[in-house]
Amino acid sequence: MTAAKVDRLASMETFLRIVDAGSLSAAARQLGTSQPTVSRRLRALEGALGVPLLKRSTHAIQLTETGERYAARARELLEEWRGFEAAIRGGLDEPEGTLRVVVPHAFGQDQLVGPVTKFLHMYPKVAIEWFLSDGPVRMVEDGIDCLIRVGPLQGESLVARKIHEVKRIVVAAPSLLASRPVTRPLHLASLPWLAFGTFYRNRVRLESARGATTVEIRPRFVTDSLYALRTAALDGLGVAVASEWLVRDDLRAGRLVHVLPRWSAPRLPVYIAYPQARLYPAKLRAFVDVMREAFDGP
Repeated sequence: MTAAKVDRLASMETFLRIVDAGSLSAAARQLGTSQPTVSRRLRALEGALGVPLLKRSTHAIQLTETGERYAARARELLEEWRGFEAAIRGGLDEPEGTLRVVVPHAFGQDQLVGPVTKFLHMYPKVAIEWFLSDGPVRMVEDGIDCLIRVGPLQGESLVARKIHEVKRIVVAAPSLLASRPVTRPLHLASLPWLAFGTFYRNRVRLESARGATTVEIRPRFVTDSLYALRTAALDGLGVAVASEWLVRDDLRAGRLVHVLPRWSAPRLPVYIAYPQARLYPAKLRAFVDVMREAFDGP
């Protein structure tokens, strides 16, 4: 392939990144280059084609009619080319490049760094940018390759695979239960509570082999941090529904007590998700496989 054709493919990729990111500056950040470079590539592409592809203003960019047609066909051509390259390489399609991943704060720090370390040892040509966030994610705009979420997943345009389920149990400090024995779920309503506001605030649902029940609670402390919830529980501030992985060591050491061990809150699914596409790079495919294997997921 000639240099001119390689440059044309790079120009296509730059143009599509501009369209998806919404601005030249955002595209430059995602591509790891400067805005003048992105602007120069766009001008060169438009010059080679002899037609404008974008209408630019100080606030936004907008595709011309020709730009819309070009963008649609360019996506198809790039996908076909990548598929052709992958078929030629076959088993030699080694994962490489940078993978940008968004994960939950607590789960991402505690449960996922181990699998990521394994992944990076397996694929030395891959680097990972690891972002901790529990809020909404702009996948395309921020150049995110995939995300991992605990709980329901929003976004119909994403491909989602369940890799794990988080077990949640009721825990409390021994001092809190010293004079308040709890043998049935209804006894929990009279105790001071801590709430993880992301998933519950005024009531908790508990399940057992016998059925399910809902307990109305009046939390004294509500937080969106699992670590803060654990610390408050250790301090004896109240009862909490917590992820089992978070309090496992505390239970073994006797710092916390597993309240009503036959009962638990509904498990939370853990998903790995990424934008829909006809073809996926080797680095993403390998990362998904390692994450699924780490939890023996489906």
